[in-house]
Amino acid sequence: MTTILLAFGIFLVVVVAMSVGFIVQKKSISGSCGGLGAIGVEKACDCDNPCDKRKARMEKEAQREKMLNENRII
Repeated sequence: MTTILLAFGIFLVVVVAMSVGFIVQKKSISGSCGGLGAIGVEKACDCDNPCDKRKARMEKEAQREKMLNENRII
């Protein structure tokens, strides 16, 4: 049991040390590959032919934009 508690304590110290180091550097978290922007994908759904659910959402957004442009109350 002592070994388990000692191992847990060491891991806890390492995690706390890494957290303090991260906070001190004041950097934002980022992946090593640069994310989707690095490969040219500008959004999560980059399909040529979106699914029906996405089409309905896009239509609803277009109607909302039209209403906002016409200064109508939603």
